[in-house]
Amino acid sequence: MRPGEEKYPHIFSPGKIGKLEAKNRIKYASTETNFCDRDGFVTDKEIAYMEAQAKGGSGIVTTQGAYTDEKGEARGYVGMAGIWDDKFLPGLKKIADVIRENDSLSCAQLMHCGRYGGVGLEYCAGPSAVDQKIPLFHPVREMSVDDIQQCVQEHVDGARRIVEAGYDMMEISGIVGYLIANFVSKFTNKRTDEYGGDIRGRSKIMIDILKGIRKEVGNDFPVGIRLCAEELIDDRGGNTPEESLETIKIADELGVDFHSVTAGWQESPISVITRDCEMGSWLYIAERVKKHVKAPVVMAYRLFVPEHPEAAIAAGNLDFWEACRPMIADPALPNKIAEDRQQDIIPCTACNLCLTRLFRDQPILCMVRPNLGHEGEPEWGYYGFEPAPEKRTVSVIGAGPGGLQCAAVAAERGHDVTVYEKEDHIGGQAYTASMGPYGDDELMRPIKQLEAQCKKYGVKFELNTVASRKIFPRPHTGLPTPGAIVLATGATPKADYIPGSDKPHVVNCMDVVESKAELGENIVIIGGTAMGVSTAQFLAHKGGHNISIIGEQKKLGMDIDASYRWRYMKKLREGNVQLYTSARVKKIKDEGVKIITAEGKQVIPADTVVIATMVSNDDLFFKLYDFCEEMYLIGDSAAPRNQTQAIREGFLTGMRI
Repeated sequence: MRPGEEKYPHIFSPGKIGKLEAKNRIKYASTETNFCDRDGFVTDKEIAYMEAQAKGGSGIVTTQGAYTDEKGEARGYVGMAGIWDDKFLPGLKKIADVIRENDSLSCAQLMHCGRYGGVGLEYCAGPSAVDQKIPLFHPVREMSVDDIQQCVQEHVDGARRIVEAGYDMMEISGIVGYLIANFVSKFTNKRTDEYGGDIRGRSKIMIDILKGIRKEVGNDFPVGIRLCAEELIDDRGGNTPEESLETIKIADELGVDFHSVTAGWQESPISVITRDCEMGSWLYIAERVKKHVKAPVVMAYRLFVPEHPEAAIAAGNLDFWEACRPMIADPALPNKIAEDRQQDIIPCTACNLCLTRLFRDQPILCMVRPNLGHEGEPEWGYYGFEPAPEKRTVSVIGAGPGGLQCAAVAAERGHDVTVYEKEDHIGGQAYTASMGPYGDDELMRPIKQLEAQCKKYGVKFELNTVASRKIFPRPHTGLPTPGAIVLATGATPKADYIPGSDKPHVVNCMDVVESKAELGENIVIIGGTAMGVSTAQFLAHKGGHNISIIGEQKKLGMDIDASYRWRYMKKLREGNVQLYTSARVKKIKDEGVKIITAEGKQVIPADTVVIATMVSNDDLFFKLYDFCEEMYLIGDSAAPRNQTQAIREGFLTGMRI
């Protein structure tokens, strides 16, 4: 028995789904990737991604949801797998085979995206023509009874193909506002026929699908369903938790073999999967469901570390730990836990870049794992890098996310790497951001993981060291010089172009968040991007200040991930933060900040002015370029952007040196 299996005995105990036994209680959850082609065919990229998930050690591995109809009403993503015709069977079978070859049970998912579907169409399908709350989605066309019955048959036909493709089990998706959820919910189902009315009537399409599939595949083939246990759309007349539970109980009565339970819709005004939801905070839903059903209960949603599902399974409140984003970030999570190598797990920070990419019709990316989607390309090092042709000396200046990522990859490839950091700690801007108030301490998880990888491969750290020409010998001296210098020096809050920016009551946003700055009652923040908005949120949570933000943009915080921006802006409204958009700062005065907008000029009172506009720290490039064979600028030192770009550029640079 491996050490982690002893540490987490319940997670690593065998688990039953129907008559099948999984080797452990970890299920890789279904997620779309947009890796399939635009016609719905499985690609080599998708197969390699799913192979990595299977090799990672999960007891059950679930495919992305496959859409069920030829018209594409069910299709919610441009790179979604199709299952509406036998022509898709060869690709689907390759995924089933690769999962089985790696000792996991294969689970295929059927998904009709309902009011979030119809990609490529001018409409989407649903029980009733209820207006969309998110402009991204199409107008809803109400389904006729014939449409519904055809949809049921399409699910049954898809189930047949799952069996023919060689999968071990299947699940039907009815979560987050997809079609089954649309029928079940009072919010979107206004029908008065047999598919509407009370909760049983609204659940009829689910009942028909489950009965039809069971008749098609028989009693021995495991069939599960994913349903919302709490819709969290009370503000627009959605189901109560009791009604949601009733739907789950109906599915249980029909003999489903497992329940995957979730919370929230994409239209919910309540955060569900962002960092401000504490890990393990949704487990009460699984506990509630477990008391009322016979079939095993499976759950994902903010279960990023094994301690939470281990305790829940031990208490009898959960049967399987379902992992989605944590295993996008690191498919090998199960094996690393089993081997008690949690310091090696690439940790998801719930940044939701993966989801944002999906809804922008792009293949998913991951902030903390740049080789996502390149699992089948050896040069990207998912299964480890080949040694570099020649060992070189590499100096990385800056121990932020990009610098650490570069150092870790370069050292793994065999280079002699030293990281120079002017502070007494690593992390760069991530260190500062981790002091935010809403679960932002999780932002240090990938920093600690990168530090562990650096130490594993022999990276040397020089903290409290300001890099300069003095620490690098000139080439003509004959002393060894670095083969490569990587500038990962980040960016600094600066606004020298504004008259008065040198006044004593002007501070920078980093010092504010790190509690190094003295603050007055009236605070004006200059900068309407993520830095300014997050600083304002920090101060609003702290309380005791009158806060204003000045931005040149029409809308503030547009560089913030969509999953978080609405949350941040809501927090600013709740904190009575004053927003000045399309505004230019003319001068910082002793009594306030002079701005000009379309309405004219005004002075905003300020005891403290916070600079949140970022400027690259790139001056070392011109001072050191002749002290090495080659030099690289990465992350914010090249141009102020975000952590995703810093980590990705660090990774690619480490590959290329």
